[in-house]
Amino acid sequence: MSQPEYNPAELLICLAARLMEDGATAFIGTGIPMLAASLAQRMQAPRLVPVFEFGGTGAILEKLPLAVGDMRTFHKGLVASGICDIMETAQRGFVEYGFLGGAQIDRYGNLNSTVIGPHETPKVRLPGSGGANDVGSSCWRTIAIMRHGKQRFVETCDFVTTPGYLTGPGARERAGLPAGSGPYRVVSNLGVMGYDEDTKEMTLLSVNPGVTVEQVLDETGFPMRVAPRVDANPPPTAEELRILREQIDPDRLYI
Repeated sequence: MSQPEYNPAELLICLAARLMEDGATAFIGTGIPMLAASLAQRMQAPRLVPVFEFGGTGAILEKLPLAVGDMRTFHKGLVASGICDIMETAQRGFVEYGFLGGAQIDRYGNLNSTVIGPHETPKVRLPGSGGANDVGSSCWRTIAIMRHGKQRFVETCDFVTTPGYLTGPGARERAGLPAGSGPYRVVSNLGVMGYDEDTKEMTLLSVNPGVTVEQVLDETGFPMRVAPRVDANPPPTAEELRILREQIDPDRLYI
């Protein structure tokens, strides 16, 4: 049987969805994380508890929300609260995963979504943190979803909007963030990265279909570590694509 065709967005969604564990709590943002959470609920994680910034917790994502304040983020949910309650829930340690994005990411998983260039005289002013700083500071494990390239995977972020491991081992704890928390995975259009347990540096774990290790390293603006064994990520299955296209996003808002 031939492999079904898919586009880069569908691959990112499937890779992110496969990281979501059944019964886990996950802070979900607008866009690809919403589709990934919805796909995960229909595949391997029916008891996934999505947490949305504006108060929805535990929604069954039968229809795709358009934003984190959409009424569908409360559908058949466990709790309907508000942004302050949600942020406090994360600060108390009750949210396991947080999904993030940004314009830049460095080797320690710090993210920039504020400015490109000097803060006072930037070349580009970006949307800013929103809840990203809170998610990166308070969730136990964060997953960044990024397009891969040297302009995005940089040696040093122009501005740290969301803390990763900051300057390396022990830096999060010295900054007052919970011990044991921090970046967990980076999902890009080229592969999936994790972080070395000792150095806290980003490490290539697996590559996407048709991608080589050399391509990932060439598109990274810092010397990325490579795991002793680099796996190949399976492409989206026919069932994943069917659910995505027919049930989750039939209007092709994101795919």
